[in-house]
Amino acid sequence: MSRIWSFHGGIHPPENKQQSLLKPLRQAPIPPQLIIPLQQHIGAPATPLVEVGERVLKGQAIAEPSGHVSIYQHAPTSGIVSHIGNYSVPHPSGMEGLCIQIDTDGKDEWIEHQGVEDFRSLEKPALAEMIRCAGISGMGGAGFPTEIKLHLADDHIINTLIVNAVECEPYITADDMLMRERAAQIIGGIEIAAHLIKPTHCLIGIEDNKPEAAIALTQAARASEIEIEVVVVPTKYPSGGEKQLVKLLTGVEVPYGKIPADIGIVVQNVGTMSAVNQAVKQGKPLISRITTLTGDALDSPGNFEVLLGTPVEFLLQQAGLNPMSLNRLVMGGPMMGYTLSDTSVPVVKTSNCVIAATEEEFPQAPPAQNCIRCGQCEQVCPAELLPQQLHWFAKGKEFDKAQSFNLMDCIECGACAYVCPSNIPLVQYYRFAKGEIRREQAEQRKAEQARIRFEARQERQEREKEEKAAKRKARAEAASRSQANRKDQVAAGKPAAADPQEQIKKLKTEAAVARTKLKKAEKALAEDTANTELQAAVEVARSKSEQAQQALEAAEKASPAPAPTLAELKIAAATARTKVTKTEKALADAEAKGAASADKLRASLDGLRAKAEAAQQALEKAEQAEKTGSSSKPAAPAADLKQLKSAASIARTKLKKAQKALDQAREDRADTAELEQQLATAQQKADTTQQAFEAAEKAADQADGGQAAPAADAPDLKALKSAASIARTKLKKTQKVIDQAREDGKDTGALEQQLAKLQQKADDAQKAFEEAEKAEQSSSPAPQPAADKPDLKALKSAASIARTKLKKTQKVVDQAREDGKDTSALEQQLTKLQQKADDAQKAFEAAEQAEAGSNTSQPTDAGSDLKAPDLKQLKSAAAIARTKVKKTEKALADAQAQGSESADSLATALDKLKAKASQAEQALAEAEQNSETVG
Repeated sequence: MSRIWSFHGGIHPPENKQQSLLKPLRQAPIPPQLIIPLQQHIGAPATPLVEVGERVLKGQAIAEPSGHVSIYQHAPTSGIVSHIGNYSVPHPSGMEGLCIQIDTDGKDEWIEHQGVEDFRSLEKPALAEMIRCAGISGMGGAGFPTEIKLHLADDHIINTLIVNAVECEPYITADDMLMRERAAQIIGGIEIAAHLIKPTHCLIGIEDNKPEAAIALTQAARASEIEIEVVVVPTKYPSGGEKQLVKLLTGVEVPYGKIPADIGIVVQNVGTMSAVNQAVKQGKPLISRITTLTGDALDSPGNFEVLLGTPVEFLLQQAGLNPMSLNRLVMGGPMMGYTLSDTSVPVVKTSNCVIAATEEEFPQAPPAQNCIRCGQCEQVCPAELLPQQLHWFAKGKEFDKAQSFNLMDCIECGACAYVCPSNIPLVQYYRFAKGEIRREQAEQRKAEQARIRFEARQERQEREKEEKAAKRKARAEAASRSQANRKDQVAAGKPAAADPQEQIKKLKTEAAVARTKLKKAEKALAEDTANTELQAAVEVARSKSEQAQQALEAAEKASPAPAPTLAELKIAAATARTKVTKTEKALADAEAKGAASADKLRASLDGLRAKAEAAQQALEKAEQAEKTGSSSKPAAPAADLKQLKSAASIARTKLKKAQKALDQAREDRADTAELEQQLATAQQKADTTQQAFEAAEKAADQADGGQAAPAADAPDLKALKSAASIARTKLKKTQKVIDQAREDGKDTGALEQQLAKLQQKADDAQKAFEEAEKAEQSSSPAPQPAADKPDLKALKSAASIARTKLKKTQKVVDQAREDGKDTSALEQQLTKLQQKADDAQKAFEAAEQAEAGSNTSQPTDAGSDLKAPDLKQLKSAAAIARTKVKKTEKALADAQAQGSESADSLATALDKLKAKASQAEQALAEAEQNSETVG
């Protein structure tokens, strides 16, 4: 038999449960209308799958999940969808939410459904998908999707499955009645959950005020194929809280900021387990739940099985509501429930109780008075908080202080307000403060996103500015060279011969002008065909156009144009493609409008496509010729690194835009075939331009190395360090995008490939920087005087930065594990950062020891005194070392409790820290002894 522990605080309010247990479970009738909210759970609301006027059947999916943390909604009975809009929903604020209204037809017609009796024959993903498609969320708490809690990663070890059957809040008996009448269904659901998460222990926690339910569960558990233990715990509120129940049954406390799954425990409600059993074995989605109707204003209180979406006012009529005696209507229990101001709100998946109370039963709360600092609130708080301090912080809007006092750990159980002699509504203050904290955090996230967008825009504008400046510089250099050539010819006594290319350019302009005049004359003649003067003008213009074209062709034959450069060929190919794109768009518009110009555009398009293909072939041929002939060309002019770098940057920008367009199309569920092809093309171009830039850069480096370049041509450490930093930044941003895409349920295949490439580039950049740094150190002259000693301050800063990065990455890994995400890539990155941190710390310690040794070996001047060790610094170092040991011991204990893979590395780090702490203590003791001797 399991041992029972206890938790801090708790209260014993009057139970008031018997009045709703006098009658057996009843079936509530089908109401004329059902209102189905699209958000009956934590996470994103569901998206409608039906339209107004559509007939639906019982169990049909009418809304689908809109994200990873979201669930399906189903029609509780057959009928017609009459409206989709905003209605009042169960919420403390009385807010409205998007709902689907169904006018029931009374036929209660089911869709075709079938369960799986032998659930063990299914693969785990298929079994979890059945639970997901059934729309099951937690029925005893905040409504977290059940499939997420049961479908964990294979490496996530769960030791204990706890089923919450406590139902500690007064008045509520829905779970009690469920356990009495459907214990076998609950045990069946527990068997399915145990098959999914493979726990070593299955415990059912139930309070000792439910003896009939405990007996029913015990008898059903004995017939199970797995070992399930029913543990009866003492009655105390709020023992039904998740963390409190874990402490009661296991003695383990869930750490701050963690969930039970992080320490190998999963907690589920008995109602949830019953729904899981129905979903798997009968194929029924979650469309109804047991709800307690109680209170002195009801003539026939009890428990009813209610269709989800049933209005509360219809339900109260079934229990015999006496409107004259009704004073207050509460959804939930008297401790954590909230007052309903509108009786038209529907029953949802988390609605376990409705209390129709009289004035004598729930009297008006007396006015709040000043806090007398009695401390009773702290004594009953099950979360071990300081409610009095939190009250002052919330009242004074000091939200940072409230958060530092762990306000977010408050479970809003109301125990503090229950015992407060000053009648202060403490829970309302806490809810207000939590809402403000969440709002501020959302604004901070928006501000951070705006900052990232602004920096990207600034980077793009700066890049465009540099590209324009490079083009202007190239044009100026070309004009300068041409002018210098003309001056050289004049100085040599030769007449400055006309540049053939300039002559050809002039003839091209004249031919174009002649063609334009001919077109204008033909247009004027078309408007007035009988005008003989216009006919003559057309003939003259045609003759001049032909003469200009003949002169141009003769000049081009006499002086063939020089072979175009790669840059010119690239521009020509891009221009040709642009013309093809524009003509295709114009043709599509003309065909849509039925314009007569469609045939002419179609013929023009064929010619443009041929020109574009020829331009692309010429470009590819020139690129191939340059690659094959570069080795045999003597002293060819070096590639323009700046232009190639600019081209690579432009290609990367186009790649980003293509990726963004593809992501948007996927989000809008549009056809992405063409966009995926564009992305592949952009990726290919980005890789090609980057390779060309790197090859040119390498060739330039080799050319410089063969000419005994001076020290100024050594690797630019600053540039390499900057490149490595930029690569790491891009890697982090891409990781954030992938995390967001996973959270939104999007496909991350392309992003993960991009992440792998960025990881490789970051590693290469870091390796290049480290190699250049080593090369510079090895090529540096012999050891210099004290000025060339290792910079202890810089090494200490590097070690501190490495440790900070390690801590941040550890937090990211912990958060990813908490969210159930794959952490393999992050753990690899964590291992690398651990190695870097160790290397940085070793470098700092080695330099520190070297400096200490050099100080002791150097001769001192006569009369000078050796500087005694600084006792204050040694004490501080020893204290810091002890603190690090304690923190690492705590982290190791947490990692071992969670079964984390990082436990081994933490154990190694702990041994090192203990050795350092011992050294620091020994150094301090020696220094103190020397100080006493000298004194």
